[in-house]
Amino acid sequence: MSRRLTVFAVVILLLFAAVAAQAINIMYFRASALDASPLNPRNATASEQYPRGEIVAADGTVLAQSVPTSGFYRYRRVYPMGSLTSGVVGFAGPNYGTWGLEAQYSSVLTAHAQPAQTLAQVLAPTSAADSITLTLEPALQRIARSALAGRDGAVVAVNPQTGAVLSMYSNPYYNPAPLTSPIFKVAEAAWKTDTTNNAHGFPPLGLVAVQQTFPPGSTFKIVTTSAVLRGKPQLWYKYYPSVVSIPLPQSNKTLSNYGFGRCGGDIPEMLPPSCDTGYALLGLDLGGDLLASAANAYGFNSTPPLDLPNTLPSYFPPASSFVTNQPGVAYSAIGQQNVRESALQNALVAAAIANGGAIMTPHLLDYITAPDGTIVTRFKDSVWKQPLSSAQAARILPLMVDVAKYGTAAGWFPAADEVGAKTGTAQTGNSAKNTDDWMIAFAPASHPTVAVAVVVPFQNVSQTGSSVAGPIMKCMIEGALAVQSGKPATGTSTTCPS
Repeated sequence: MSRRLTVFAVVILLLFAAVAAQAINIMYFRASALDASPLNPRNATASEQYPRGEIVAADGTVLAQSVPTSGFYRYRRVYPMGSLTSGVVGFAGPNYGTWGLEAQYSSVLTAHAQPAQTLAQVLAPTSAADSITLTLEPALQRIARSALAGRDGAVVAVNPQTGAVLSMYSNPYYNPAPLTSPIFKVAEAAWKTDTTNNAHGFPPLGLVAVQQTFPPGSTFKIVTTSAVLRGKPQLWYKYYPSVVSIPLPQSNKTLSNYGFGRCGGDIPEMLPPSCDTGYALLGLDLGGDLLASAANAYGFNSTPPLDLPNTLPSYFPPASSFVTNQPGVAYSAIGQQNVRESALQNALVAAAIANGGAIMTPHLLDYITAPDGTIVTRFKDSVWKQPLSSAQAARILPLMVDVAKYGTAAGWFPAADEVGAKTGTAQTGNSAKNTDDWMIAFAPASHPTVAVAVVVPFQNVSQTGSSVAGPIMKCMIEGALAVQSGKPATGTSTTCPS
């Protein structure tokens, strides 16, 4: 009998322990997630009874607001700029919850108890939503949309001094309006369409700028150059032979320059014309350890701390993968093989050179305002990565200016804009019939205030990063400098679409 009582007591204690563990789990580990969940009845009630806060662009344009409506749901979310900003802003609806910034800042944008101002409010707390103001410039979004001209790809522009995202536009895009419909069949049809991959494998709801990665091609030579300064500065002035092709160790393969051109020299000579053979040999001299270390220092293999859900990390192979793969070292040094990079990450690479070697934390939020208009919180600038010292970055910056002056990006930028750039043309697919075309740039070089990355994937092999991304970059740089000087973003050039 006593043994049975003992077993019974142990079972009861275990049950109490399980209940206590679950209570601790809910209160301390899952509380924030449950609090923000759209399935939380409190949140659902708030969405039904109160309007969400506004999302406002840097120029004051309203990007998202709630409007009164009849029916069970008293408010419906509307997006005045539609697909122009939907990739970043996202949506909030009764059927598929929240997406994008609507999800990231849902706890702020959803009605919640406000600080009491009177005794009556202490006894009966009032609920209202805060609003958020972004760093995003709609004028630059328009330029990016027009310049991409319907092609799949992405454009990201940041302020290198602060990390503020000035523009983030991607194709394909989606219309947020039907996803906010209270009619399930309407929202369901839109959801199915927007989550279906297009011919290139991109769903409209998948923001290409941060959720897709591509081989960066020769834009990665900025990272390779950085690896020299970080680990083997004696290679800076090493002369590499002027050749058309080079044999690759541990294989019977050769690596050739674009168009089978001839080039060589030291780093200052090779970067402006983007010499593949020379940089491949440079990569072999560096080795996989130093290349991987430099890539990781820039943020590869780490998720950028952007305040936007589903942001993906870029990829550089681990140093261990190169031990018996020397051809992989050579190809990786020129941004090929298994190297993958997002448009956001490549914009941050340009920003690091522009900002004295420091990559600031990228962010879309500028500040949060209370219902009465007072500022509740401002985003605090901080350094995310420091891949280079200011002295090291200062050695690369003029080489990127040379790229824009007389290198592979020559002819696109007015001298007055003081642009530093790097192009990239990465072959994709086994048949090598397509290229992913890149350009990264910053301006003005004397005191950079904007850094931009442009990627247009799956282009015909006859195209290059300069020919495809160059016109887009020109318009983005000119537009950003115009906005920052208080001038209209459009009309800065007859070649830039408005």
